[in-house]
Amino acid sequence: MSSSDRRRGVALFVVLVVVLGACSSAGASSSPAASAPMSASPTASAAAVSPSPSPSAAFPITLTDDEGTSVEVAAEPERIVSLTPATTEILFALGAGDRIVATDDGSDYPPEAVALQDVATYASVDVEKVVALEPDLVVAGGLGFTPAESITKLRDLKIPVVVIYAPSVDGVDKDIELLGSATGTTPKATSLTSAMRSDMAAVSAAVAGQSPKPRVFYDVGYDDATGAIYAPAEDSFLAEMVTMAGGDVITTGDPNTYEIPLEKLIEKDPQLIILGTNPFYSPTPDAVAKRRGWDAFTAVRNGDIKPVHDTEITRPGPRLPIGLRTLVSAIWPDVALSAAP
Repeated sequence: MSSSDRRRGVALFVVLVVVLGACSSAGASSSPAASAPMSASPTASAAAVSPSPSPSAAFPITLTDDEGTSVEVAAEPERIVSLTPATTEILFALGAGDRIVATDDGSDYPPEAVALQDVATYASVDVEKVVALEPDLVVAGGLGFTPAESITKLRDLKIPVVVIYAPSVDGVDKDIELLGSATGTTPKATSLTSAMRSDMAAVSAAVAGQSPKPRVFYDVGYDDATGAIYAPAEDSFLAEMVTMAGGDVITTGDPNTYEIPLEKLIEKDPQLIILGTNPFYSPTPDAVAKRRGWDAFTAVRNGDIKPVHDTEITRPGPRLPIGLRTLVSAIWPDVALSAAP
């Protein structure tokens, strides 16, 4: 993989954080890009999702996806292709996993997803393989995670493609409900999002009164060769998760860029560094402390560098409540949380 590919990889990993991603272990790297391709603004994307129909709604149904495209699904899908790890998780959680005929190579959860045929690698889709499977629904990733040209080719062949991108935690709930509408599983989607909202609200409430809130830097990526540092973008999905967990989140200050200069990070002076680790990005606290210039941070001087399993925190899907609990445990280790439902 080239340096530019690795850089683009982590940028989308964060955005799909969806995470942008999408947050699959296959999509992360230690050399992320300074900014992610933007195909739609977060506000426009979140507003584009149509309300879920009532449980009695029948097919055909017309939906508006997260890029604002009107998509008609003629009948309840029986052959679904999922092109991101997050949408694969959502479909399984909705009880539609047995209808998935192919995924991308980053779809690693639930375990049943691993054995499914791969028709996409990171940022590429084998359109011929997809077409050969005769799907009646393809679920793709927005913000360039699924190449726009691949989406266009599939739609030109009259294959319905729903593009998903959640710019916020609330956007994840809306996307789950959108896929519930697309797959005829609206009651399950409504139940799932209700449970997620309730659990995350309870977890967030448990730390709402804690003070002072520590200045938290969520380490998204670091380029050993250049010293480039990558952080949550302003108003990003990941920044929202840290805030919900009771941290004073340090961001890049720009909604469209994920690189933060060392000088700015020194000025912000993180009191806690959270390492979002996965199989492709797993620095140790000791390695982080030895980075050039990082000894200026209060967190480094005090040894407050905590690795966390990144996937549940940044993958915009049904395990977000687990991710929020993980973040709270890292930021507020003395706070006792109620048992997960």
